[in-house]
Amino acid sequence: MALEGKHMFGAIGDTRVTFVEKKIDQDRMEFLKKLLEVNDFEVLVQEEKRKSEEEPQLYTIGVTDMVFNPTVYVFQRRLKTLDGNHIVNQEYWNQLSEDTKPQYWKNS
Repeated sequence: MALEGKHMFGAIGDTRVTFVEKKIDQDRMEFLKKLLEVNDFEVLVQEEKRKSEEEPQLYTIGVTDMVFNPTVYVFQRRLKTLDGNHIVNQEYWNQLSEDTKPQYWKNS
């Protein structure tokens, strides 16, 4: 799921959350969960219902901070990487690169 400007919110169980991403695989869910917990967010995860056992298990992940918006936090450079030493950029968030140079755009 790409970063979008929309602020999606709802509930996981009985707890109100801001949705971070929906229908993601386990690897993506684990990466985001660790990243958000390092940044002091309370993270909730919900398994999506599967039509059959053959389908892969997908997850929805959310945080209890109702003002959290992934797009805003990434582009305002408000998130730290898993090691806590660098700023998260768009490519890091999308797991496309480990490169965390401050800019979130590519120069030719």
